[in-house]
Amino acid sequence: MNWALRQGTLGEALAACRPLWHAQPFREIRPAWSEAHPALAAELLALDDGAAEHLNGDGAAARSLVARHLPQVAAFDALLTLVSAPPAPAPDPGRFWDWEIPGRKRSQIVAFAAAARHSGRPLLDWCGGKGHLGRLLALHWQVPATSLDRDATLCAEGEALARRSGATQRFVTADALQAEDRLGPDQHVVALHACGDLHRHALRVGSDKGVAAFDLAPCCYHRGVLAHYRPLAAASALALTRDDVRLAVTETVTASPRLARQRDRAMAWKLGFDAWRRGVEGDTYRPFRSLPATWLRLSFAECCAHLSRREGLPPPGAGDAAACEAAGWRRQREVLRLSILRHALRRALEIWLVGDLAAALEEKGYRVAVHEFCLRAVTPRNLLLSARA
Repeated sequence: MNWALRQGTLGEALAACRPLWHAQPFREIRPAWSEAHPALAAELLALDDGAAEHLNGDGAAARSLVARHLPQVAAFDALLTLVSAPPAPAPDPGRFWDWEIPGRKRSQIVAFAAAARHSGRPLLDWCGGKGHLGRLLALHWQVPATSLDRDATLCAEGEALARRSGATQRFVTADALQAEDRLGPDQHVVALHACGDLHRHALRVGSDKGVAAFDLAPCCYHRGVLAHYRPLAAASALALTRDDVRLAVTETVTASPRLARQRDRAMAWKLGFDAWRRGVEGDTYRPFRSLPATWLRLSFAECCAHLSRREGLPPPGAGDAAACEAAGWRRQREVLRLSILRHALRRALEIWLVGDLAAALEEKGYRVAVHEFCLRAVTPRNLLLSARA
């Protein structure tokens, strides 16, 4: 696939729809698009709770709804089509490799290992933690593996697990952003969910040094981004802020009812505090630091009093606190519904970001493929970038 061509087409489509996904309903009482497309805003605001929750988590269904009002959004479906990784049997290296791995993480590692293809080169497990992925691939492919992580405790625990499994695996304690000397031509670099600058650094430095093969599943693209995203590829001309980049990773797997209630309450209380601040300082959003978990276990009035002191505002009285809490819950309902438009195009931003990595590698002569290596239910960050020199 010519990723430079795909990047240009997807970037133009995203740029044309920028007012739809760039606006943040959490910060804006009514995004500008809601004034331009009142029928769409009215349909979204009229959704019941179940439909709103579903559409926030199902980008294809959200695009279908939005496309009834904005036909240009329908064009994204073709641009977002990626094939699943070619079928391969799941690795089965015996019963000792997967000690201490939680179930969902184990499923991600096994799916990654089944989708990646053996290059015949020694492995470098980038930001590998306890080295679970490197250990599985070392056993499955019968090659030596080196796992690199900056946490010495994780490395020590990984060494014990490697000995127990019989894997040929060693560990290096180092900061990946300062480990250029660990990257070289006779290597197959693998990384499962190395965040932001960690995966970009591996690809940028590794491709300069002629690394033979990459298999990476990127994550948290906004980590390491300051005000604006700096593309790696010449073909990637779309301008993105850090908040735009963060939108790509706001999707999560289905939360339990308890966690969903906690998430909704946290948003409602933040919006309730925002209502108090707007009343005191004027009707403009101003960012504030996140709420400590302990404050969310208090009443709203107590939480708001803590926040007010921290942000240099007078605390609300009992009547004001009750009114602001009610306003926060109303806004939470509206934000959930108006955010459906952003979330309809969230996957487009993620594929553009992975496409930037793919196009940059193509510019350096690599053969590149991008696949979905597992179902979204296993992890929403299910894109596997595979490159061969």
